[in-house]
Amino acid sequence: MSSLIELFRQRALKFGDFTLASGKKATYYLDGKQITLHSEGLRLVSEGLLHLMEGVDATAIGGMSIGADPIVGGMLAIASKQGRELDGFLVRKESKGHGTQRYIEGPVQPGQKVVIVEDVVTTGGSSILAADRAKEFGLEVVLVLAIIDRMEGGRQNFESQGYAFQSLLTIQDFGIQPPVAE
Repeated sequence: MSSLIELFRQRALKFGDFTLASGKKATYYLDGKQITLHSEGLRLVSEGLLHLMEGVDATAIGGMSIGADPIVGGMLAIASKQGRELDGFLVRKESKGHGTQRYIEGPVQPGQKVVIVEDVVTTGGSSILAADRAKEFGLEVVLVLAIIDRMEGGRQNFESQGYAFQSLLTIQDFGIQPPVAE
């Protein structure tokens, strides 16, 4: 993981005043796309997340578009190289305005056990929405995986919704302490 941490430090970790997708204010920002849209970064992330999935009974991976798109693609490519069969799916923020009118895109079928993937988790809101839409489609969400957990309530929010959660890294791996819960 040290090479992934170093890549994040070089390409994706920024300090300043930021407003996160969750609406929270932060003094640092982790731009996951700087890693997942980089050849070495995507390889490291995909291998790491697939390792976390070892022993997990799931036949598909997916997540909220656009953040999960490169992760899903990378994990599918590495899984194929490892001789592991997986399907991928993407969750639309808004239903398709034509054709099937679906939120879920990909070769998944109701009843499949799936893992939701995400780059950076703060509160977990987008992953919970992706998991909820997957469940509405008829998929069984068995795990949520993230590259980095900012340790700002995401894990607790997943658990309160009945979703198991794991991350490759936490913000503490960068020497940053999470805020104290109020």
